[in-house]
Amino acid sequence: MTHTALERFLRYVQIDTQSDPNSPSTPSTEKQKNLGKVLAEELLAIGLSDAHLDEHGYVYATLPANTDKKNVPVICFCSHMDTSPDCSGENVKPIVHRNYKGQDLVLPDDNSIVIRMAEHEDLKHQIGNDIITASGTTLLGADNKAGVAAIMDAVHYLKNNPQIKHGALRILFTPDEEIGRGVDKVNMKKLGAKYGYTIDGETAGSIEDETFSADGAVVTIHGISAHPGFAKGKMENALKIAAKIVAKFPDKLSPEHTEGREGFIHPVHMEGNLEKAVIKLIIRDFNDAGLKRHARTLQRICDQVLKSYPNARAEVQISQQYRNMGKVLRRHPQVVSHAEEALRRAGFAHPLKRAIRGGTDGSRLSFMGLPCPNIFAGEHAFHSKQEWVSVQDMEKAAETIVHLAAIWEEKS
Repeated sequence: MTHTALERFLRYVQIDTQSDPNSPSTPSTEKQKNLGKVLAEELLAIGLSDAHLDEHGYVYATLPANTDKKNVPVICFCSHMDTSPDCSGENVKPIVHRNYKGQDLVLPDDNSIVIRMAEHEDLKHQIGNDIITASGTTLLGADNKAGVAAIMDAVHYLKNNPQIKHGALRILFTPDEEIGRGVDKVNMKKLGAKYGYTIDGETAGSIEDETFSADGAVVTIHGISAHPGFAKGKMENALKIAAKIVAKFPDKLSPEHTEGREGFIHPVHMEGNLEKAVIKLIIRDFNDAGLKRHARTLQRICDQVLKSYPNARAEVQISQQYRNMGKVLRRHPQVVSHAEEALRRAGFAHPLKRAIRGGTDGSRLSFMGLPCPNIFAGEHAFHSKQEWVSVQDMEKAAETIVHLAAIWEEKS
């Protein structure tokens, strides 16, 4: 393949697409449409005549089938355009470190930001490759513009190599994935795909067929106000109650003390005053029973703390966010097995199949009728100034997409 992934990626990351969890609109930030417009125009230029950006910030396009077979299912390839609100995505200055030799990568705009092989295990597999980082003051945006670039590269290649037979391919680029709203406004009828793949994973050669199941929780504490000079025996401070609740969360249920298939309870925001305080949390586990167990733990902690405050009260509200896509994918094993074959054809003799301690658009798409595992894009250290990706991993992701398109046609 003659790749276009690097050139595209370097342009895409310089467009600020940070999403905003506090915005009620879709997309949450209008600037996400700036990249959407670019992608729609490039897809039109490649020859996908229906490519367009809709009013909600989603990009849709179709690469028509070029096979005589009538039973090839429509396959969707999806990546998200937004970057995380956890770290600035404005004025990203990408740097290509050619022929990486294992050295520390000191980022020039902030010398305290150093990417070391000892702290980034996958760098040991990148000797001789070209590593892209930001300059030290922003994230890079490889999550998920590496996936966007890989899909665009693969579409460009397939369009220009019609000898590779494939069924109809639907391209979907989404906004607001980083704030959990990436598929809120997807028009599934217009998408019209039977199976899908998000290109939003980490290590080259990996496919993720399970995600966390996820709930959100809000604890609202109603305290008792009194003048501080005359508060003895009267005041029940909502902020102090909230702090005691958070302090009682066991370490074994915190993100910084869990790994593998272990779940957690994680407070992400707290605000309030003497009379009322609110704690926002996320709850994660790989099965629904674990989620329910963590919710009971949260309720029990609140009840224990409130025993010392007889006139205060606390309300715990749990809301569903997404569920483990493995439930759906187990009913459609060919979706994962075809991806594993594509990885082998791309040069990965032993594909890495694993569960992701997080979620993707594919988590929700799977339960919306589009079984959708996650394939690597090569992104690492996402949501941080140490974010990096290798050029060669992005190119391998594009090759995997090309092989996948061919495999679905061959096996239909």
